[in-house]
Amino acid sequence: MSKPSNKTTTWELIGLIAALVIVVSLPVYYFSTMKNIEPPAISSHEANFVGSVECEDCHKVEYDKWLGSHHGLAMDVANENSVLGDFNDAEITIHDVTSRFYKKDGKYFVHTNGPGGEMGDFEITHTFGWYPLQQYLIPFPGGRLQTLHIAWNSKENFWFRVPPEGPIEPDDWLYWTNAAQNWNGMCAQCHSTNLEKNYDVESGTYNTTWSDIDVGCEACHGAGSKHVEWAQMSDMARPTVSNFELTQQTSNISSREQVELCAPCHSRRGTMADDTHAKADLLDNYLPSLLTENLYFADGQIEDEVYVYASFMQSKMYRHDVRCSDCHDVHTIKLVKEGNDLCLQCHRADQYDSKDHHFHKKEGDTGEPVMSAEGEILFEVGTGALCVQCHMPGRVYMGADYRPDHSFRIPDPVLSAAIGSPDACLRCHVDKDSQWSQDSVLEWYGPGQRSHYGTTIARARQGDADAGPELTRLAQDLLYPVNVRATALSMLAAYPGTETTQAMEVALMDEEALIRRTAVSAIFVPEMERLAKLIAPLLYDPVKTVRIEAASRLAGDMSTLLNKEQQEIFQLVLQEYIDSMEYSADFAASRHNLANLYSELERPDDAVNQYEQAIRIDNRFFPAKVNLAVLYSQRSQNEKAERLLREVVRDEPELYDAAYSLGLLLVELQNYSEAVTYLERASRGLPERARIRYNLGLLYAHLQNIMAAENQLRAALDLEPQNLDFQYGLADFYLKRSMFEQARPIVEDMVSMHPENPIGNQMLNFIRNNTGR
Repeated sequence: MSKPSNKTTTWELIGLIAALVIVVSLPVYYFSTMKNIEPPAISSHEANFVGSVECEDCHKVEYDKWLGSHHGLAMDVANENSVLGDFNDAEITIHDVTSRFYKKDGKYFVHTNGPGGEMGDFEITHTFGWYPLQQYLIPFPGGRLQTLHIAWNSKENFWFRVPPEGPIEPDDWLYWTNAAQNWNGMCAQCHSTNLEKNYDVESGTYNTTWSDIDVGCEACHGAGSKHVEWAQMSDMARPTVSNFELTQQTSNISSREQVELCAPCHSRRGTMADDTHAKADLLDNYLPSLLTENLYFADGQIEDEVYVYASFMQSKMYRHDVRCSDCHDVHTIKLVKEGNDLCLQCHRADQYDSKDHHFHKKEGDTGEPVMSAEGEILFEVGTGALCVQCHMPGRVYMGADYRPDHSFRIPDPVLSAAIGSPDACLRCHVDKDSQWSQDSVLEWYGPGQRSHYGTTIARARQGDADAGPELTRLAQDLLYPVNVRATALSMLAAYPGTETTQAMEVALMDEEALIRRTAVSAIFVPEMERLAKLIAPLLYDPVKTVRIEAASRLAGDMSTLLNKEQQEIFQLVLQEYIDSMEYSADFAASRHNLANLYSELERPDDAVNQYEQAIRIDNRFFPAKVNLAVLYSQRSQNEKAERLLREVVRDEPELYDAAYSLGLLLVELQNYSEAVTYLERASRGLPERARIRYNLGLLYAHLQNIMAAENQLRAALDLEPQNLDFQYGLADFYLKRSMFEQARPIVEDMVSMHPENPIGNQMLNFIRNNTGR
């Protein structure tokens, strides 16, 4: 074969290069022109809610998990698929009232006692919850849905009365047709998605709406329209965006951020606005409860229905960045592992899942179960070896729902005995006592007593006069949980003094919003100018509950001390406060707060209206009655004031401040004999309140009960020896009875302690003129 000529080779090479240029040029030109083509834009408007059904196609696994979860079953329209209760003419009798559950034309009804206690037939339109109990909602005028007081125990299949189990009068706040059982304000926000309460302050009516009737995908991930729009683009057209165009980030976040994502619904808290399901500081819309009495035991164990957040905040788990999803599947809400395997994800089995640690029999070991006095098995053999039995002792709420305490505490029978909190050992060992628990722990683990903040909180709750320094230490120690510190700070308000004021001032600058808000609420400085100077900077706080509390504290005379710039921001933030209170004005406490504000702003008619509305919502809300009585008295409407105070004293016999107020009012009305009765009651109930004894002494003196008058005036002065009013009161009592020598030392104290006031010298000269020395 002949060798190709160089000419042919060159020609072929040129042709090959030309072909390559053509081939290469196509993609280069294509991509160069692509630079000038704008990718499809995602809508610039704010994201809106699209509903969980939009998520199913792309997130089938997660959607199916959620579908049968407590979140997915949180609320539904009443139908044959959602209703668990027996509506086949089932009856239950409670306090001589027989209620009957039945169906008619495919709808669900109950015949029971309704408004005013009158029997009637009520249609059930919605189910509420699923397991271990299901409740039922009934529509009423004004857009209200009310939660029926009878629920279905879906664990054991029977109707039962939801606590409280005692008789409740139809005018009681707790009665099922009244505000305490109102779905719109009490329950709705945490059982539906994108819940807008739409409460009208003037009419007291609701126009409540939602996007998903249950707790759907967007309750945690936020409004999904932009995400759906982005996801429906082709792969090549889909732009790089932040967080997949979701408004709430749920992945790649800190443990605290995740816990606070769950906290709005899993906490006992006050609510300032609808939940937008978008990233914000927890305290922008919510105010978590502190470890207050009747909600928590002094050591922080759960007492009332407080849910989980504040308990978990106290735990070592929270401090070491354990998060909800470490134990709970975020879509099924079920535990990720069962039994001790859940805890052994982090804790060593050889150290903790052993008899050397828990000293209890395991499942399968020979032994006897724990029995009740009636012979019922309470705990099977092996139960005590489960971590949760000792470290998460729970309580039953709503009559059927057992909820473990999430503070994950080490059982301490000695502490429990000292402060009256539950002993974890005795929850199971019902036939034993506290001493047995203490002896057992001593035998197993040896001597040693751990210090605990519960001891300090218990002392303060009991009014221990020496608890102040310990509360100060607790409030300032950063090693303690934030809500423990905030609780201590709030209790310091009962211990006025230099150290308390200093602690409050430091707390105003704390990095934790809950600490700052507590300090703003609790701080007291006698000098108004200084107090205004301390609080005013908090008007600029980035967290809403902090700054609106600052505005509330500054309202009234103190606001006149602000400079021009502060005045402007004060007015803006004060409106935020009003908006927040009006949002929750279906609660008596918010109406009461508005009334207090209007009193400070010298708007008495508005204050009276809000106090009256608070009482309409809850006729046993005594703070509103007491304050309204004071306002009535100031307006010379003494009959109205007397009626309110008598109601409070009748309903709250241990509210001694109300008895004191009633006593003073009766003195003004010249009903002296009854006034003595109520002032005596107040004096016995508040023996440390010198002013009560002082006023009682003056009344006794007016009634010529000389011995009683002297005793009470002397007791007031003994409690506050430097008080000029009390010095003058007792000295004047003696002088009017020519008891000059008894008056002399008191008057001499007046001169030495209050040299700026001439009354002491005047009284001393009077004594000298009458005694000659």
